[in-house]
Amino acid sequence: MVIVAGHLLVAPEGREAYLAGCVTVVEQARSAPGCLDFAISADLTDPARINIFERWETPEAAESFRGAGTGEDQTAAIRTAAVAEYEIAAVRSLS
Repeated sequence: MVIVAGHLLVAPEGREAYLAGCVTVVEQARSAPGCLDFAISADLTDPARINIFERWETPEAAESFRGAGTGEDQTAAIRTAAVAEYEIAAVRSLS
């Protein structure tokens, strides 16, 4: 399993527009082969922060979906990014 997690920082006044532009990406990811979960969401306390969380069956599934990455408009809106990919060896359910 692969988890991609982290955050982006955008201009606070542009965050809602950025997130609105991600709706189709989230829909496509969630229907992509190997996607177990995919979320892009506004942070509750930082008006510039967008949280990223993805869970994939395999690294290949994540890479296949990722392709070329974000579009030009999205890339231009990102001030900084701290996102990493983790390969998970074992999972323990907490629910």
